[in-house]
Amino acid sequence: MAADRTNDLNDLNDLNDRGDRGDRGEVPRTIDWAGDHLVAIDQTMLPDRLTLVELRTVDDVIDALARLVVRGAPAIGVTGGLAVALAAVIARRDGHDDNWVRAEAARVRAARPTAVNLSWGVDRVLDRFHADPSNVDGAGGVVAFARSMVDDDVATNRSLAARGADHVRSLLTDPDRVRVLTHCNAGGLACVEWGTALGIVRALHEGGHLHEVFADETRPLLQGARLTAWELARMGIDHRMVVDGAGASVISRGLVDVVIVGADRVAANGDVANKIGTYPLALAAARAGTPFIVAAPESTVDPSTQSGGDIDIEARDPEEVLVWHGRRLAPLASEALNLAFDITPFDLVTALVTESRVVRLAAGERVTG
Repeated sequence: MAADRTNDLNDLNDLNDRGDRGDRGEVPRTIDWAGDHLVAIDQTMLPDRLTLVELRTVDDVIDALARLVVRGAPAIGVTGGLAVALAAVIARRDGHDDNWVRAEAARVRAARPTAVNLSWGVDRVLDRFHADPSNVDGAGGVVAFARSMVDDDVATNRSLAARGADHVRSLLTDPDRVRVLTHCNAGGLACVEWGTALGIVRALHEGGHLHEVFADETRPLLQGARLTAWELARMGIDHRMVVDGAGASVISRGLVDVVIVGADRVAANGDVANKIGTYPLALAAARAGTPFIVAAPESTVDPSTQSGGDIDIEARDPEEVLVWHGRRLAPLASEALNLAFDITPFDLVTALVTESRVVRLAAGERVTG
């Protein structure tokens, strides 16, 4: 089990003591490399406590991914790359051969099936390991390459956010009082820092162009209520929470100008896999004529997946739906289908924004080919 570092870090305690005040820049990176292991914010503890955990084994990383200690497609991708570097470090220390590293990488790759970023991150660092397995932590080695992915993620999402904010403003009649609805958490916590969908929101806010944000709770694990609201509060952004079932009504009542969400995988035709509950928002936005924007780095685009029907949708533990804080909510005879993601067809997506381009999917443009 990963080690909890909260009590060792006075700066984290100061942040916890200040509650929801402050700026995202004060918060440690969601995932990072710390000498010979990974350090991550434990997102299961938020918003109550800002806690760092040490991931010192591959099993620690897999557990963190499965329990959503680390979550969000870009963060998952970076974590996958760092996990391969961790396996290489452990192999050199403990005398394991190259095949052991490859086997550990395969285990990490399979930890979360829907987000393509995980396999992207694992495969990038594994390719570097294959090229020179003896160079683990030297300049240009496996660890150095994996660590470069951490900084690259920050730069990627800052670029995406700026591009996305400009595009959103270009779509609206009042580009200086933008009202946004978002779903799940696609902020700094879903990346190394800054964010994708919430990164666009942050860019609008810092440019003085944001009026208000509506954030869905995002059941059953409340990533919106626990994480997005926590980030919005720290940035000083006016926001209101709504239950998932109210999102479509918020759109239809004209309370928002744009819906902005992230993605866990974008198929070659532009179909989008994102947190369950995204598809109904896209339907409501299409009905109301409200722009529906998907923000995701290029690493989330999977040209090998032809359409949304080819995406493996993760089904999580039914207990997440049936039990709350140790108390069963439904009768003992009740079962649950706990789908973690849904598919939004490309023709419901106004535009896909990445760090390098804007693809107008509803206008007939294609992601690949």
